[in-house]
Amino acid sequence: MSISIQSSAGASRLQQFLQLTKPRVVSLIVFTAVIGMFLATPGMVPMGVLVFGTVGIALVAGAAAAINCLVEQKIDAVMARTRARPLPMGTISAQETLAFAGAAGGVGLTILYALVNPLTMWLTLATFVGYAIVYTVILKPLTPQNIVIGGASGAMPPVLGWAAATGQVSHEALLLFLIIFAWTPPHFWALALYRKNEYAAAGVPMLPVTHGDRFTRLHVLLYTIILFGVSLLPFATRMTGWIYLVAALLLGGVFLFYAIRICVAYSDSAAKRTFRYSIFYLSVLFAVLLVDHYWRI
Repeated sequence: MSISIQSSAGASRLQQFLQLTKPRVVSLIVFTAVIGMFLATPGMVPMGVLVFGTVGIALVAGAAAAINCLVEQKIDAVMARTRARPLPMGTISAQETLAFAGAAGGVGLTILYALVNPLTMWLTLATFVGYAIVYTVILKPLTPQNIVIGGASGAMPPVLGWAAATGQVSHEALLLFLIIFAWTPPHFWALALYRKNEYAAAGVPMLPVTHGDRFTRLHVLLYTIILFGVSLLPFATRMTGWIYLVAALLLGGVFLFYAIRICVAYSDSAAKRTFRYSIFYLSVLFAVLLVDHYWRI
């Protein structure tokens, strides 16, 4: 009986540390990084690069998320969607979080340097600093443009994947970067619109808090238009074929519909649907990039 209780407690403890890594966010990061690896190669990605690149990027991304949780634990305690995280609940201490992030990040960077290539390690380290320090510590509490400027670190995963597979960064990798960079503001501002009161209570200067709903809704639409145009660049530069073009037009058209609806007939439910669709949009768009890469029309 005692062994069973200890085993259950250990599993629960492990689950709490896993929560610190924001697994749903990291899964999308890793997914786009892996797509970047495949798009960088005409055939199959070498198995060592695929496995060790994925593991290394995932570990560093998880470490960055844990640092984010550590820095924002007081903010998380105020917001309904984050107050059940381990740090606000007191089930994991700040010291344990810091040690966990250091271990995960250190192992991840070591794997990338030793088993993938140094460029990927340095780019991944820069991404870690960009998210955990520049965005979380500096930008988020100081400016409503935190998402726009800090979005650069969030847009890096496909570049990391490309660098892992080729040892360099090409213009195609930068196009993938631009897609996620343009996607980030409408994605997060849709969330911020229906969570505005929580952000205000937490003292976070998100755009709806500092500039109001109408201004934010307009910017969701404007950035979605930018995203629509940017998403067509891979076809315009002959990086992709017709399969991708059709998918980008359809997916982008639906995103524009949601953005227009938010702008002209706002409701919290519309903002929630837009936020959820934005995740679906990015996941499917990158999946279609992979299909188009191996089945070009």
